[in-house]
Formats: sequence, C-alpha cells, structure tokens
Amino acid sequence: REPKLRSVTTGLHLLPGDLSLSGFEDALSEQWPNALGSADLYRPLRILTAFWTIMQTAAAAVDATVILADVGPNLGAINRSALIATDSIVVPLGADLFSLQGLRNLGPTLQRWRMDWTRRRENEQKAGKPVGFPLPEGRMQPIGYVVQQHSVRLSRPVKACDTWINRMPREYARSLLRDLEGPWPASPTTDPHCLATMKHYRSLIAMAQEHRKPIFHLKSADGAIGGHAGAVADARGDFRKLAETIASRAELTPEKCSA
Repeated sequence: REPKLRSVTTGLHLLPGDLSLSGFEDALSEQWPNALGSADLYRPLRILTAFWTIMQTAAAAVDATVILADVGPNLGAINRSALIATDSIVVPLGADLFSLQGLRNLGPTLQRWRMDWTRRRENEQKAGKPVGFPLPEGRMQPIGYVVQQHSVRLSRPVKACDTWINRMPREYARSLLRDLEGPWPASPTTDPHCLATMKHYRSLIAMAQEHRKPIFHLKSADGAIGGHAGAVADARGDFRKLAETIASRAELTPEKCSA
C-alpha cells in the first residue's frame, strides 16, 4: 500500500503518524532477536525496516531529498525501528530533571542500537539466502541538542531552571559523545553541540495549534497583535537559524539536496 502524504506547502509534505501504530510494538519486539537467526531472515528484517521502507517510498513519490522523522520521548521498539532509518539525530531538551535523565538513558541506548543493528546487517550478509531488499545503515549519529527555555522575565530564563540548563552540556558530552574527561562548557550558550536555545513562546503555541499553522506564520487576523506580533517575527528568525544550523551539521549542502 502506498503511503498517504499530505501536502503542507511547496516542497514540504507530511506523512502523519497514527495512534494505532502502538499495536505494531509487539511485532517489532518479537522480530528483533529473530533477525539474528540462521533461518529465513526476510520476515524479521522486512518488519524491522518497515518505517524505513515507508519513508523511502514516500520520499520517492514526491522527489524529496530530506526526511525529518519526529519521534516521541521513549526508547521502545517503535522508536528503535524508526531511528535505525535515520542518519542524524537532534535531541530536544527541556530545562528540567527529566531531560537530564533522558540524556543518561538515551546515550547508552543509541550506542547499543547501533551495534545491534550492525550485527543484524552483517548476519544478513552472511546468510545463504539474502533478503533481496536494501537495509538502512542505522547511523543514528547525534549532531546536537536544542534547549527550550521556560517562561522568561526580563528576557532571562527563570533562575530555578538555570541549574538544569547548565548541566546539559556535560551530560550530553558524557552520555551521547562518550566524552568522560572534559572539560565541558559551563552552559549551552558556549557549547558547540547546542544547536539553539529556543524561547518559550507561551500563548503563541496554543494560538498556532488553534489555527493549524507554525508560530512564524501567525497573522494579526489570528490574534498575533501587539507584543505577539513581535514574538512571531522573532520566532521566524529563530526557527530559520535553527533549520540552517541543523542542515549544516547534517551536511545537507545545496548540492546534496538538489542531487
């Protein structure tokens, strides 16, 4: 079955997720160990690469050169199969303990998934009966993180959150980059791995959801007036800069994107 894409704007298409995908979790968990077997590997690897196959099919249908995958904050079988389809990973973080602990869990898990997927690819190559379809490389390389601030006063993050924000560079380096020696930057503002520190746009988030458009596309007719209008303009610049930084880190040069 062909994936059903929705056109968002010129050159941008969306492949929506579905809550019923949760029913696929058991099959993914079951086939993960089976992909190391010596019997027919077609079924295990076809199931484990289902997300990658759908992404590639959808991209080919619209001549897309870049695929962005948005996954939830968990380390289950669904996210594992989604992430083995990726080359680069950007980690979004909040200014809280949960994000800090999430980094500690994510780093070792990504490392294990990369090694485990490499073993499965090698096992398929050694098998007497190749599966007959391509497999993703499963690079899953972290290229940086994005911090979202809490609400601000006088253009500064709430002081109670500074403690968590300033611990992110050290934990990211230790957990995801395996840099156990340091020295580590004192805050994200001096950390080359921090792609951006995004403002908390407060009521603009709800406004954008209500009108089903990005924050930076809100107009006065949507309610973005007064101070909100300035925040919309700031958001446009912030997100553009973030997009350009991610493209640079992922080595998405104009030449590659037009190939």
